[in-house]
Amino acid sequence: MKRNIESELAAWAAEKERKPLLLRGARQVGKTYSVRVLGKSFRYFVEINFEERPDAKFFFNDALSAGPLCEKLSAFIGVPIVEGQTLLFFDEVQSCPEVLAALRYFHEQMPKLHVIAAGSLLEFALQDIPSFGVGRLTSRFMYPLTFTEFLNAVGEKSLVEMIDIASFDKPLDLPFHKKLIEYLRTYMLVGGMPEAVNTYAATHDLLKVMNILDDLILTFQDDFAKYRKRIPLERLAETFRSVAAQTGGKFVCAEVEREIKSTVILNVLDLLVKAGLVHQVFKTPATGIPLGTMTDRRVFKALLFDVGVHQRLLGLDMSSHMTADETALTNNGSMAELIVGLHMAAYQSSHRRPELFYWQREDRGANAEVDYVIQRGNDIVPVEVKSGIRGTMQSMRIFLKQRGFPRGLRVSLENFGRLNDADILPLYAVHKIYKER
Repeated sequence: MKRNIESELAAWAAEKERKPLLLRGARQVGKTYSVRVLGKSFRYFVEINFEERPDAKFFFNDALSAGPLCEKLSAFIGVPIVEGQTLLFFDEVQSCPEVLAALRYFHEQMPKLHVIAAGSLLEFALQDIPSFGVGRLTSRFMYPLTFTEFLNAVGEKSLVEMIDIASFDKPLDLPFHKKLIEYLRTYMLVGGMPEAVNTYAATHDLLKVMNILDDLILTFQDDFAKYRKRIPLERLAETFRSVAAQTGGKFVCAEVEREIKSTVILNVLDLLVKAGLVHQVFKTPATGIPLGTMTDRRVFKALLFDVGVHQRLLGLDMSSHMTADETALTNNGSMAELIVGLHMAAYQSSHRRPELFYWQREDRGANAEVDYVIQRGNDIVPVEVKSGIRGTMQSMRIFLKQRGFPRGLRVSLENFGRLNDADILPLYAVHKIYKER
């Protein structure tokens, strides 16, 4: 399974002046797998998983010095640790936060050694360390498989290549367009969690995939126990499900539990964001760049991190979904808006957390909302998401008129094309949202 992050990891490994790398992302998105792929390019690969080998924590109890530490770890694992020849991988480091404090010493004392650390709840471990080497570490953020990664995983690399050469002035031939819509229908069910995608690619058994997604949801909920000191477990589970239910609209704390203070719900949501399980889409006036400078952080939408998990939490009727026409295909749970948001997050720079924005006018009797607003170079581009192949763009046109911008972007189940004031990007080509002009 080829992942987009792998080229990022290879580029990091090739840098002459590199820092130890933190690979961040939700549990089960494929961090370990991708690091192992990178490890094949090294003479030696050392992997220490602190959940599987808790005894390895012992070596981080003493005063930290990179050279002696590597000598001990090498003897412990039985593999040489040599600068320039070994990739040293610390996995599930939330179980041994002392590793994070040690990373700075690798940078200072063994700068040519390739070191990566990963874990499913890294943010909480980092919070508990007063200083873990600011300026001495670099990060990459990883997400579930995008639609093009899904296509590659099921053996449809040629379809990805066809999407990439298509454009607003050169739409896809109808048979390929329809085939991609059908694959998109399947992707909405399977989602991008590697285990679910691998199972579908090997068996094409959607019932098995649904069982795997159910197991993953239980795993996430079991993980909530690790947050126990910060938030009651029932609040986490309620908020997690409510994010799925509220997709497509402003997140309302009272919709989670009316008897609980909004500050408690917002604290819960913050934990889910830090764990990589939720993305926020903030309201912006979009009057200038960068878009986040005038953002109202009190008003936002929330997106669950994976479309398959989202569908499973909502209890999608699989038979109805598989037979739905194009107009109804993405209506359930604002699926089109969710897919666009998740891909916008995944295709931003992996060096930092994604930033997502939407625009809303709330004049009395004249509400208008644009689903997403993006920055491309020095331009601000409104993105209107349509669930089917029809629909007006009244809100986008209000936005364009107010801001004096010439064109917007319409994402839908239509083929590539152009309108007078908007370009049409198919939902299956949403990865091109920052590229096409």
